[in-house]
Amino acid sequence: AGAHICLMIGPPGVGKSMLAKRLPSILPDMSLDEALELTKIYSIAGNNSQKGLMKNRPFRSPHHTSSAAAIVGGGTYPKPGEVTLSHNGVLFMDEFPEFNRGVLESLRQPLEDHCVTISRANRTLQFPCRFMLVAAMNPSPSGRWDDPDISTFTMQKYLAKLSRPLMDRIDLHLDVADLKAHELLHAEAGESSLTIKERTTQARKIQRHRLNDGSMSCNAYMNHKQIKQFCSATQEGRSLLNQAIQELNLSARAYDKILKISRTIADLAKEDRIQEEHIAEAVQYRSLDRKW
Repeated sequence: AGAHICLMIGPPGVGKSMLAKRLPSILPDMSLDEALELTKIYSIAGNNSQKGLMKNRPFRSPHHTSSAAAIVGGGTYPKPGEVTLSHNGVLFMDEFPEFNRGVLESLRQPLEDHCVTISRANRTLQFPCRFMLVAAMNPSPSGRWDDPDISTFTMQKYLAKLSRPLMDRIDLHLDVADLKAHELLHAEAGESSLTIKERTTQARKIQRHRLNDGSMSCNAYMNHKQIKQFCSATQEGRSLLNQAIQELNLSARAYDKILKISRTIADLAKEDRIQEEHIAEAVQYRSLDRKW
């Protein structure tokens, strides 16, 4: 609903990849401007097999052995990378800690600036890359948090593959739990993608109207000035946020992330002002901050 960056943490086989692949089905339809922009990118990259206007949001899922040039773009004759090919869509990075450390760190600037600048001796090119990063990882090298054979040192080494500056740029840390046997055997029918899509579309309309800028239509893309203007919380909400910052030792960037997420939660609830419960839910999505 707010185009926030997300990291799913859970044991193998719980459905992290399945959830990520379903994400485009609940995203709002692209506007004509977004479709034209995406079509230009794929035409430049030589990937437009449709031979016409691209109407569906892209979903890219590169392998964890991909190089930095493949992810962010580059080469002797620079071409767009996966972050640009995911523009206005979803970039899914499975087995997130298994990517090369340099590749992961190269994501920091695109996630912050929503563009990639590639310089060569004879030219400098800039590619847009406003995308939703969705990553997935196991909670430990063995796949479980509670493995008695995994030492604290091993766990710290595993988590250290993801630097704090990179994790600061990820909005949502989602713990994906195992389903119990009776939940698998007697699963109730959930909401359809179309029903969820209606909610996300409505939330995006609220954000576009508030921000009054077609290119800045999502809460995730708000700058600090817009956060101060549009993310006002109640006194109880501000008190809870202050407590969370002190206990979790959050950075200024994480503080902004929590306010953006709270704004999206409030939009889904059709609330004009951020309430205490919206802040409380947003703080729960910073689980890895507690593990550092």
